[in-house]
Amino acid sequence: MSPSGCKSSDITIRIDGTLVAPADYRVLGKADNWLSFDQVSGVSIIGGALDARGSALWVCKAAGTNDCPNGTTTLSITNSNNIRINGLLSLNSQLYHIVINRCENVLVEDIKVIASGNSPNTDGIHVQQSMNVKIIKSSIKTGDDCVSIGPATNNLWIESVTCGPGHGISIGSLGKEMEEEGVQNVTVTKTVFIGTQNGVRIKSWARPSNGFVQGVQFIDIIMHNVQNPIIIDQNYCPHNLNCPNQVSGVKIKDVLYKNIRGTSATPIAIKLDCSTKYPCKGIKLQSVNLTYLKQVAQSSCANVIGKAFGLVKPDNCL
Repeated sequence: MSPSGCKSSDITIRIDGTLVAPADYRVLGKADNWLSFDQVSGVSIIGGALDARGSALWVCKAAGTNDCPNGTTTLSITNSNNIRINGLLSLNSQLYHIVINRCENVLVEDIKVIASGNSPNTDGIHVQQSMNVKIIKSSIKTGDDCVSIGPATNNLWIESVTCGPGHGISIGSLGKEMEEEGVQNVTVTKTVFIGTQNGVRIKSWARPSNGFVQGVQFIDIIMHNVQNPIIIDQNYCPHNLNCPNQVSGVKIKDVLYKNIRGTSATPIAIKLDCSTKYPCKGIKLQSVNLTYLKQVAQSSCANVIGKAFGLVKPDNCL
């Protein structure tokens, strides 16, 4: 869709009611994206609902047969700038709900994402190779990361987001490729995690890479029964393929965890597992209070250089 033919430089796409995908998931499943915006500027997508009816595809994937399509992203925005997504409901996506890739100046506000907690690869919002993206006042319930943050993300602001079910807010996984652009200046604030697998997570593959993460702030966060409330995992190696006996080359530095409180669903509430070759540097824990079943939780650190300020529970391992 090219805006060049219009007199106004800005375009508003208003969705009244619900757009519903075909009942046969194969129809949509063969496409990469259901709704796609590429190389647009000044576009606002307002209101309405997108029902991708993805549950039949999830069932196909869970059955373990090899003839399921990969699935389609519900809403994709690429190579675009000055984009606004407001008041949208994305329901039961086959794959990612919303993808923001190679974009600049994007505001995502007052959206709802809903899919079941066991739906595979249904990330709520995936951001990569983009700068100046804001995600605010939104609720995300899904089967994978509520927000996933890929390489070359710069100046990302996430505020007043409720996440759960889901896998939390994740930077990564990074370092899958040797040549990879870093992630910097990410702020996550005033967020609530409810029954999620992770809270705030940074993860990288255990393999060589020139990627990095720096300038990250996690501030004013509440955890309700979260399995891994605070986690850095630099030994990510699913199915132990292509990474045994290697270490992560992704360099993580200057990460602040401030005013984080609530409950952990496991005894280890803080797990910082960094690269043996490039330890995490400048990690700060300030005013953290996480408990496990009303008892004292534990923390676990490996290859981390940092400091704790004020009350930090579980007792910090820095």
